[in-house]
Formats: sequence, C-alpha cells, structure tokens
Amino acid sequence: QVQLVESGGGLVQAGGSLRLSCAVSGGTFSRYDMGWFRQVPGNEREFVVATSWNGQRTGYADSVKDRFTISRDNGKNTLYLQMNNLKPEDTAVYYCAADRTSYSGRYYRLVSDYVYWGQGTQVTVSS
Repeated sequence: QVQLVESGGGLVQAGGSLRLSCAVSGGTFSRYDMGWFRQVPGNEREFVVATSWNGQRTGYADSVKDRFTISRDNGKNTLYLQMNNLKPEDTAVYYCAADRTSYSGRYYRLVSDYVYWGQGTQVTVSS
C-alpha cells in the first residue's frame, strides 16, 4: 500500500519561504509521477506543480511560476516543494499526489491523473 506523508507546512509572513516534503513509502518512488496540489475550503483542489518520474519534466501553475520549485530525491523516496516569496493567496492545504508512471516523460496536471494522495499540510501566509 503506497502511503504519502506531507510535512513542512506552517504559518509564515508574506514574502517568506517554506519547504514542503512528501515522504513516500510502500512502493518504488522512482516508478511514480508526482504532483503538488492545494485546496482552500469551499474550492476545488487545484494544480500547483508536477514532475515526471525522473524529474526531467516539470510543469507549474502560472500563479506559482518563478516562486515555487519542485524537486525529488529518488534515493530518499521524497518529493519537495520549495516555496519562496509567499503570498496570502497561497494559503491552502497542500497535498502531494502520486501515480504509477508510464515512462512517457510527461507530467500531469489533473486531480484525476493521480491515484495516491497524502493527508495534506496546512500553509498559512499572513499579510
């Protein structure tokens, strides 16, 4: 059973930084395409960033481009999200997601593309 556990969320002032981590167990991490999503109560879960199984392809939502960076360490079975210059509108619960790769080298933006999800970590940015 694949399990994803996020950590690193918290309260930060606008302009600050946080790094989220997603530890993956129960499967071979390098066999999964990965993504980060976020959700505000009352809204749908939205795409933030995703990466292919080997980290060579990444895609970002326009709202976070040039501020957020996704990375993965296949040796440590961990996905990261470095978030810089945070804004109040980045406040949300952040989820990591995984799905078995087809080795196509693509990344995936849709919630429906992913089978496995973490429990989420809260990020709050104060103005």
